[in-house]
Amino acid sequence: MSVTTAKIRPLIAPPRRGAAAGDETERKFISNGMLALLMVIGTEMMLFSALIGSFIVFRLQAAFWPPPALPRLPIGVTWINTFVLLASAGTMTLAMRAVHQSRQRLLRRWIAVTGVLGVTFLAVQGSEWVRLIAHGLTLSSGVYGATFYILIGLHGLHVCAGVIWLCGVAMAALGGRYNARNAAPVELCTVYWYFVCAIWPVLFVLVYLL
Repeated sequence: MSVTTAKIRPLIAPPRRGAAAGDETERKFISNGMLALLMVIGTEMMLFSALIGSFIVFRLQAAFWPPPALPRLPIGVTWINTFVLLASAGTMTLAMRAVHQSRQRLLRRWIAVTGVLGVTFLAVQGSEWVRLIAHGLTLSSGVYGATFYILIGLHGLHVCAGVIWLCGVAMAALGGRYNARNAAPVELCTVYWYFVCAIWPVLFVLVYLL
C-alpha cells in the first residue's frame, strides 16, 4: 500500500501558491484597462458607423458627387499618406514585441518612429486642408464639404489623441518603466493605434475613391 502511494504522489502536481499562481490566473482574463479601452473603441465605432451611413445616404442621393463647382480631393498624396499611417501600425507592432522581450532600446526606437509617422500623417492631411480651403472647399460648402470635414476631421482628432498618448508612453519608456512584466500600458496604446489605423482605409475608400 505504501509503495502504491509513493508511486502516485509524484504524479499529482502540487497546487500553485503565492503571487505566481495569482499572476497566472489573472492572465486568463482581460484587464480592466483593456476592457475599458475596448468599450471606448466600441462607442467610437458606433459613432463612425453612423457618420459613414449618413455619408453613404447623401452620396447615393446626390446627382453629382462631388459637385462640379468644388475642387477634387488630392487622391495621389492621400495614397502616400495612407501607406504612412499603415506603416505606423507595423512599427507599433514592433514596439509591442520589444516590450514583451524587455528590450528597452528597441521599444523607445519604435515608439518614436510610430509617433513621427503619426505626426507626418497629420501634417500632410493639414496641408491638404489648407489647399482645399483656399480652393473653396469649406465646412459650409454644402453636404459635400460638411461630410468631408466631419468624417476626416474626426479621424484626425483620433490620430492626434493617439500621438499624444504615444508621447506619454515614450516619456515613460525613457525612464525604463516598461518591460515584459509591465507591458500593459504599451499594449493599450497599441490597441488604440490599431483602431486608428484600421478605420482610415474605410474612410479613404468611401470619401476619396468613390
